[in-house]
Amino acid sequence: MNSVSTLGKLKKPLQELADFAISLGWQVSRTRGGHIRFTKPGYPPIYTSSTPSDPRAALNARALLRRAKCRQARRALS
Repeated sequence: MNSVSTLGKLKKPLQELADFAISLGWQVSRTRGGHIRFTKPGYPPIYTSSTPSDPRAALNARALLRRAKCRQARRALS
């Protein structure tokens, strides 16, 4: 599911997060429990709430996506 429109209505920070993840090649989908799952072959899945109570939740998830990319690059070098 690469289309953000298939996730349903998202608040603006999560919409921007999903767009960012898709631009990096991640697939975005919803779990049965309503959370948002980011998957990419060779990377562990990343989950975040679709209704975060913490205003920093989208920023924290974005940081996890960036860190996953850096960790993968470091593994390739070693």
